[in-house]
Amino acid sequence: MRVGDGGTEGKLPDVGTTIFTLMSRRAAELGALNIGQGFPDYPVDPRLAGALAEAVAEGHNQYAPMEGSVALREAIAAKLRTSHRIEVDPLAEITVTCGATEAIYSAIQAVVGHGDEAIVFDPAYDSYDPAIRLAGGRAVHIPLAPPRFRYDWDRVAAAITPRTRLVILNTPLNPACTVARAGDLVALAALLRDRPITLLADEVYEHVIYDGRRHQSALAHAELRAKSFVVYSFGKTLHATGWRTGYCVAPAALTRELRKVHQFNTFSIAAPLQAAIARYLPKHPECWQGLAGFFEAKRDRFLQALTGSGFGAHPAEGSYFQLLDYSAIAPDAGDLEFARRLLEEGGVATIPLSPFYLEPPRLPFVRVCVAKQDATLDEAARRLRAFEDRAAR
Repeated sequence: MRVGDGGTEGKLPDVGTTIFTLMSRRAAELGALNIGQGFPDYPVDPRLAGALAEAVAEGHNQYAPMEGSVALREAIAAKLRTSHRIEVDPLAEITVTCGATEAIYSAIQAVVGHGDEAIVFDPAYDSYDPAIRLAGGRAVHIPLAPPRFRYDWDRVAAAITPRTRLVILNTPLNPACTVARAGDLVALAALLRDRPITLLADEVYEHVIYDGRRHQSALAHAELRAKSFVVYSFGKTLHATGWRTGYCVAPAALTRELRKVHQFNTFSIAAPLQAAIARYLPKHPECWQGLAGFFEAKRDRFLQALTGSGFGAHPAEGSYFQLLDYSAIAPDAGDLEFARRLLEEGGVATIPLSPFYLEPPRLPFVRVCVAKQDATLDEAARRLRAFEDRAAR
């Protein structure tokens, strides 16, 4: 029975509260240390906060343009020129959105229709599948096998049908903490060639790449750029997730379709936030140029604190997350059960991996966020070791 018939079933009857909300809520109830959900527990740059105060004082308090302020879009274009060595038209190819999630949602609604298919790779960020279904489409889930989570392009080729309209590629990949290789983009371009399929490239962790790796952006691949929505997040880049300011870069034709949805979704994003970022970004390029080193040091600190424990780890390749393998501690425990035990018995909130799969394989992993103060990471490692000691008795 549907809502309109007097029932309670809506368009997403099987969708409940996200694992992020559930774990964070329970962590707050228990007074646990929350290293699960991806938000920093340290303040933003005071210069950024000052730019926001100045923007408000100067009167940037009314509606911004639907596409985003011109000043911010020009600052984004300049950043892309520096970071990817590409030229983007700030007026025709950049749209400021309510975080990356809105950009993702609007892009999906723009190109996926009733009966269409969209390919996603599991573990997949949890907004993809519901957005595809709300557009009337069907998500085709291709699992990536742990522990390395590499792409099988032969399997992708077999999954493409005449109904395929979209492929979503997330690199660095949250929550698997891996990055796509140059060869992955070459293989994907070959599969999409001469097909009416659009790419949605979720690149919100573009600057958080470790151990000398380089981010492989769809924007820097000429063939893919011509048929891609590429999504970014200032929340991640500026350590300000609550600002909910993202943007989408796409060719003019795709941008026009995105904006048709965006204008009836959020329409415009908070004007003072846009003014503040536009002022801050060109003056402080180190805010994004230094992100990899900043988070790599935190990743290494946390892993060093767990050296010799039962928690195994392949060092994250990218994103500000890290997977921990608990199989040596609780070989028979499912990840949901283990995450619950860590929370209730160890006082540490983490995120299990299985909710990010349609059909999860065995996944002896929990995901932690290293975008935390050093003291938070040190205390989390101490609690994890203490939990392990108790579990071994």
